[in-house]
Amino acid sequence: MTSAADTRPDRPRRPSRPWGPRSVLGRLRGSLPFAAAARGAVALALPLLVGLATGWVVLSAIAAIGALWGVSQDGSDPYRVRVRRLGWTGVSSALGLLAGEVALRSGEQAAVAGCLVAAALVAGGVGLRGRIASVSGMHLLLGVTIGSGIPVPGPWWQPPLALLAGVALVLVLSAAPWLWRRHHVERAAVLAVYRSAGEALAAAGTGAAEEARLRMTLALNHAHEVMAPRLAPRGRRQRDETGDLVRAFHYAVRLGEAVTAVVWEGRALPPALTDVPRHLAGRLLPDRLAAPEERAAPAPVTGSPGRRALAELVAAVDGEPDGTDLELRLPAHEGPGRAARLRYALLLAGCVLAAHVLAEVLHRPRGYWLPMTVAFVYKPDFGPLFPRALHRCVGTIVGVAAIGAVSSAASGTYAVVGVVAVFGALMAVGVRHHYALATLGLTAVVFVLLDLLGDHRPLYGTRVVDTALASALVLVAHFAVWPDSAAHRAEAQTEAAVAAARRYRDAAPEAGPAQRQSLRRTAYHQLAEARRTVAHARREPARRGRPLPDWESAITAAEQLCDQVTAHVVAGAPRPVR
Repeated sequence: MTSAADTRPDRPRRPSRPWGPRSVLGRLRGSLPFAAAARGAVALALPLLVGLATGWVVLSAIAAIGALWGVSQDGSDPYRVRVRRLGWTGVSSALGLLAGEVALRSGEQAAVAGCLVAAALVAGGVGLRGRIASVSGMHLLLGVTIGSGIPVPGPWWQPPLALLAGVALVLVLSAAPWLWRRHHVERAAVLAVYRSAGEALAAAGTGAAEEARLRMTLALNHAHEVMAPRLAPRGRRQRDETGDLVRAFHYAVRLGEAVTAVVWEGRALPPALTDVPRHLAGRLLPDRLAAPEERAAPAPVTGSPGRRALAELVAAVDGEPDGTDLELRLPAHEGPGRAARLRYALLLAGCVLAAHVLAEVLHRPRGYWLPMTVAFVYKPDFGPLFPRALHRCVGTIVGVAAIGAVSSAASGTYAVVGVVAVFGALMAVGVRHHYALATLGLTAVVFVLLDLLGDHRPLYGTRVVDTALASALVLVAHFAVWPDSAAHRAEAQTEAAVAAARRYRDAAPEAGPAQRQSLRRTAYHQLAEARRTVAHARREPARRGRPLPDWESAITAAEQLCDQVTAHVVAGAPRPVR
């Protein structure tokens, strides 16, 4: 028997340029995050209003700093993920503020420097172990920086509790919708798979087919990540609430396999099949879809293996539940090794110490801006380091100019609160769209809060210079000692993705449905991660005379191999594709 891959007609060649997961997922998440912007405005304005009403202005400013950091970590993830991330943000920042405050109250500069270095070592040691660990380490260091740089009168325990209260306010605002739409995020992610699958089927046989198929795969990756807790064995206890969602996701995985086979065949489809994803979503998740008359079952269509797979999927969903439970697991996260984590911890500690010494020479007292900027900028796990430093500088310059212009026009205390609310909303939008925009909002808010804390010095130009100095310090230290970190990460991820694609090729023909889909999901997850890390490496400065390898070609070839294996398996060919 010949496979569909052997008999398919010529189809458009897959573009060699990499498709970025960030841009594709950006389309899935919608436009401007108005709800997040509203949360940012309320979270920053409310503590200040309470402080003005009670006379606790200093503590309210500390609480607003906590809310500011909470807004920076507010996301569109499932609610349990938000609670974990914001909870650890609050605890770590409060502990850091307490440690820094104790060091500052000791009156010993050596104690302040030692506390900063110790916090940087801890932050660097956990910073490459995953998102929540990285966020916790960064905010521990930020808390120490603020606590050791801003003297706060009153009992030692009040500022950490005020900071924790500010983060807790953001947590409550972010997680409150759970009360009336508990699984909205998961549902939206699964429905996005069906929508993108419909777009891929409509584009079959055209030059846009491969891009549409890739968008579907990325949507499926995102849905898999969102649904992962529901798919784990311990998540079965909650299946009474999410059983329909889990079933819809399992069919989305099978739909992805069928759509990939159809796109690989390279032939246009009749409307009866391009409407299959909409029909499936209407049957599996009916209460937020179009009117019932639009959910009539497509007429059975035979022909190529991919088309038959789509028709069989419709028949399976329209029939009795088949008890399918794929138990798909996300691939294990393999972060940098111990040597890389140690190098990063030492580099971060060295940069923080150098920034502290420089701040003492230039600005004593209250020279916290330099080490604070280092803590924000030196996060290689958050993306390319050079663009991050550049965007930090641009955002600071524009933020300083904006708050300077607004402050000259705003008169009255409540007008200042309104300014904080506006820039807090802007920061919330920037967190999801661009780091420079987030920095703009953060810079403006920090200037207002520092003024409320009693720092009335004219610091506009000074803070721009400090940001540039700290960013330059980080870049020089990193690229002098660890210039190939992004390239090594990209190479390792590419090798892992190619190996996962080959495992799928070798095992898929003889594997059962559950194992085959698990191998396929792992391969596509690894390939998407490889594209992301390669894109990051491309955005870092290249070493002269040492161009980066063409990883994109290897990733593209591995994606084509996975597509071919999928078409081969759907066609029922007895031999694996080589």
